[in-house]
Amino acid sequence: MAEVSLKNVVKFYGDLEVVHGINLDIAHNEFVVLVGPSGCGKSTTLRMIAGLEDITGGEISIGNRVVNNLPPRRRNISMVFQNYALYPHMNVRENLGFSLKIAGKSVQEIDDAVNDAANILGLAEFMERTPAELSGGQRQRVAMGRAIVRHPDVFLFDEPLSNLDAKLRTQMRTEIKKLHQKVKTTIVYVTHDQVEAMTLADRIVIMKDGHIVQVGTPLEVFEHPVDTFVASFIGSPPMNLIEGTINNNKVTLSDGVTLPIPPKTGNSLSDGQKVIYGFRADILMPKGHTLAKGGQTADLDLTIDFAEPLGSETILLTKIGGVEIQAKMHNPRPVKEGEVLTCELSIEKSHLFDAATGRTLKV
Repeated sequence: MAEVSLKNVVKFYGDLEVVHGINLDIAHNEFVVLVGPSGCGKSTTLRMIAGLEDITGGEISIGNRVVNNLPPRRRNISMVFQNYALYPHMNVRENLGFSLKIAGKSVQEIDDAVNDAANILGLAEFMERTPAELSGGQRQRVAMGRAIVRHPDVFLFDEPLSNLDAKLRTQMRTEIKKLHQKVKTTIVYVTHDQVEAMTLADRIVIMKDGHIVQVGTPLEVFEHPVDTFVASFIGSPPMNLIEGTINNNKVTLSDGVTLPIPPKTGNSLSDGQKVIYGFRADILMPKGHTLAKGGQTADLDLTIDFAEPLGSETILLTKIGGVEIQAKMHNPRPVKEGEVLTCELSIEKSHLFDAATGRTLKV
């Protein structure tokens, strides 16, 4: 069993603390994605699991073993880097089998493992090519194949798709998900791309400034963000966030617009309390161009500043409470700058956050 456990893990570089006592349990065969902005500590955390960075405090376990003092080669992990790290003078077959050759495996064992990996990743026809003769996506598959042949307890991926173009990234996300289904082992994956996180993960770990902010399934962190950071980081486009004040059981925005309090917030609010009203673009839609929402809604007359057609939908830029926000138009039609549209906002699916702490306000 290849569970990974981090208990009160701390990392200092000199006097600078970059990871602040994080705790995380990853189940056997689980696909967990660490996501967050640059400098949040996600890659450092991955490298501590791998043994490429020493931990300053705490405990890391893989399976039932504490691995704090074990070198990388004894942790039975395989790591895939964003720069592939292939040997340029070796062909694909030699790259795939090199680690097994160094480990003293027999020629037959190496051939069997290399052929299995090549079949899983569709590399059989490229075995005699060198890395220079491969596309970016093919080189990435070779890097993954080199990890597979070792049959590790845990796969570690450090932003493996960041060097690929948008189309290849989409293709490789599918390849990685298929790989997880085939090899059925634990994967810890680091990215700054929340779309990768949402599409790949069983659970997402959202990090900020060396802290874990929220852990949950993609749907949980999307629908129930714990604070405004998660709300604005997860989802494309990000959640709209507008400051307001509680007044007579409603939220009054700076331009005088009033909105009902979302029912999930409860009744523990007081007049004068400063809050942040949050809602996603796909729950604010022009009448006649909406998806079924159900529940309580509010009508808002909005002046459209800009329309961004995306085919089956159009993103509309407008302002509420002096803040630029985004709405969505389904089954779109052309929209002119300055046009006023009556839009429906789903109150049921809106959020309320405390203005001082950014934390979600809920029952």
